[in-house]
Amino acid sequence: MRVKIITGFIFFFLIAGISFDREIEKSLFQGYDTALVIYNRETGDTINVNPERSAKLFAPCSTFKIYNTLIGLELGLIKGADDPWYKWDGVKRFLEGWNQDLTLREAFRVSAVPAYQKLAREIGTERMKEYIEKIKYGTEDISAGVDCFWLPSEEYTSIQISADEQVNLLNALLDGQLPFDDNNIAVLKDIMKVHETEKGTLYGKTGSDMGHDGKWNLGWFVGFLESNGNRYVFACNITDGETPSGLVARKIVEEYFRSKGLF
Repeated sequence: MRVKIITGFIFFFLIAGISFDREIEKSLFQGYDTALVIYNRETGDTINVNPERSAKLFAPCSTFKIYNTLIGLELGLIKGADDPWYKWDGVKRFLEGWNQDLTLREAFRVSAVPAYQKLAREIGTERMKEYIEKIKYGTEDISAGVDCFWLPSEEYTSIQISADEQVNLLNALLDGQLPFDDNNIAVLKDIMKVHETEKGTLYGKTGSDMGHDGKWNLGWFVGFLESNGNRYVFACNITDGETPSGLVARKIVEEYFRSKGLF
């Protein structure tokens, strides 16, 4: 997909005054090294605040749950959003939300890694590889293991994807160009809904990487916004700074859309 790139201060062209633009830019990114790509599906324009970084590859972390979910739905391994799905194995993990039986909606919301690792094992290496190659997901490398290839690690190399590729892939999904049934895409959209205001509805998935030192070192937020009859597909990733996590990346995206009166 070839799109028009708008960079630098044009990113903030709706805000009057160059000096004010710089102030907004600094406060928006909070000192993080940030990729933020937003594609306007009505006009075909792309806003890209750092083209060099948006092309850089990172582990997708839990943003891969978007496609793990779709593959599971396609294969009939998951039913509806609110049907019983994940049976907790009784092992206590560091996030309390994971330590219980979960529906698909609940597992997606709390980003339950054990639930999605179980799903990946049920999908199996061959079928997972087939889908990864069909949709051309990032580097397409799942050699680290079918239940961990999307998770960053110091012990192995995970699959990697850029912010640009995340946006292109979501656009292909919304255009019906990926091998997923419309009903399954509707289920995904339902569970991706994270917040709604009178101005717009936000859909997305966060992803985060925590190092062995217990500190966050990578945050993702990818998805789309529906506002005024239009859709804006986006991908944001952040590193460096104080606590680069998925939640912080989500706040950056939300603040941008609020600044434009879209959310």
